[in-house]
Amino acid sequence: MSRAVVVTLGEIMMRLATPGHARFQQAMPGMLQSTFAGAEATVAAALAHWGGNASFVSALPAHAIADACLVNLRQFGVDTRPVLRTPHGRLGLFFLEAGANQRPHQVIYDREGASVAITPPEAYDWNAIFADATWFHITGITPALSENAANVARTALREASARGLQISLDVNFRSKLWNWSLPLTPVQLAARTLQELMPMVTVFMGGREDAAALLDIQADAGAKNPDVNVARKLATRYPQLTHIAMSLREGVSANHSLWSGMLHAVATDTTHFAPMHDGDVVPHEIPNIVDRLGAGDAFAAGIIYALSAPGSRDPAHAVRFAVAAGCLAHSVEGDFVHVSRAEVEALMQGDASSRVKR
Repeated sequence: MSRAVVVTLGEIMMRLATPGHARFQQAMPGMLQSTFAGAEATVAAALAHWGGNASFVSALPAHAIADACLVNLRQFGVDTRPVLRTPHGRLGLFFLEAGANQRPHQVIYDREGASVAITPPEAYDWNAIFADATWFHITGITPALSENAANVARTALREASARGLQISLDVNFRSKLWNWSLPLTPVQLAARTLQELMPMVTVFMGGREDAAALLDIQADAGAKNPDVNVARKLATRYPQLTHIAMSLREGVSANHSLWSGMLHAVATDTTHFAPMHDGDVVPHEIPNIVDRLGAGDAFAAGIIYALSAPGSRDPAHAVRFAVAAGCLAHSVEGDFVHVSRAEVEALMQGDASSRVKR
């Protein structure tokens, strides 16, 4: 049996980062490191890199930099044929200043008027996009871009749902983006939009804070495990859900985190955590983060990759794979996951050694 075809939809941008940990005013004028980035594109790249079948849907301007962007995705094995090329709009940008110690990362967006934000839903050939698909993935970033992008996301979810696809939504709340319907606040607008989408979602990815702020689902006071308590409430509110996934980060500083995750399987009402040792959760300690952007997308890709594998629906294995993938993503510059499936599986099996592989 061939592996599932996963379709992702969203914006891909150029990321411009200051060298090392330089601040913007230190680095500019000067050289910035350019890479391509975008949550759904990162998920597609990871899936394809690990041997999966992934396609990416978006809209990009018809110029040479966007050509380079698509070449980059195709190098991972992503099917970019569904990407529309248009004379309207632009390629979005974001600028990154990497934090250090107690100084946090800073991100400045320059993406208003991007092609994907202004291209209407009817421009996409949904029959062709979902012809062979079994899974559709999107994040909350896409509907945050514009009212039109929210309509595209809504249309895509309806088309995927009508075809019986698994549909995963990674909330990825970005307060700087949800501003297209004033005077609603970013939280109010995101809540209104995502609550409309949630009845079509089968795999929810997001934290306890997301559920509280955007879906009005809070953990009970005194709950033994608040994350599990919220997962069960999500499953009750949205009975079509099959899984609820959460990446769990405890930030020590800008470049030091403790990293773990959980996956709740609704059918069996069981919750699985990783990494585990002697029955307890023992997070991966990451004391020297190279680049934390894209780690959550690596986690999301890991969940999708494991749950969509033919003949495998083991949630314990899925969360172990996803947590290992997200952990290793912290070790590589850029958003895209330049980490092999073998490396992920080695960490899953307990090989956290730094010995040179000869």
